[in-house]
Amino acid sequence: MIKTIAKIGNSQGIIFDSALLQLARLKVGDEVNVEVHAGGTITITPIVEMPPAEEVTDLIQDTMKRYARTMQRLA
Repeated sequence: MIKTIAKIGNSQGIIFDSALLQLARLKVGDEVNVEVHAGGTITITPIVEMPPAEEVTDLIQDTMKRYARTMQRLA
């Protein structure tokens, strides 16, 4: 996809249309990490916040209880 760098106020930027944001699973306000690599390649990576470890542990334990029978058969 070809984009043009545009003047936005006193800065320059690239406008991402809604289709591009949807494909990248991004929305206005999301934080991204921007890296510049050798040769000038720029990558934009979404920053995914992980839920607290306690929440993940609780979810895993709940899943194991709910599907204990299935898990035993799969083991």
